[in-house]
Amino acid sequence: MDGENLSEDQQNQLLFMMLVQQHQQIAMMGMGKLENPQTGEVERELKSAKFAIDTLVMLQQYTEGNLPQKLDNYLTETLNNLRMNYADEKEKSDEAESDKGEQE
Repeated sequence: MDGENLSEDQQNQLLFMMLVQQHQQIAMMGMGKLENPQTGEVERELKSAKFAIDTLVMLQQYTEGNLPQKLDNYLTETLNNLRMNYADEKEKSDEAESDKGEQE
């Protein structure tokens, strides 16, 4: 898509979607679902995933009622997906911690 041929509103919508995608990728990397492009490794750091998700929640709260339906739906769907993945990963992490504690 050529940004020069988009209206200012279309450019802003595209930038908004890119911002959401950036945070989605950060969250997915933190959950160990994507490899870190800098290291080529899959790393799990749930704190960074939670921070990225919380940032998108804040964005959703601050833009409530001000987004076109398409962007609102995109942000909501992204958050729903991230929350479900995070809950799964958190549960795995909690189970691993519990198993580790029982072995000691």
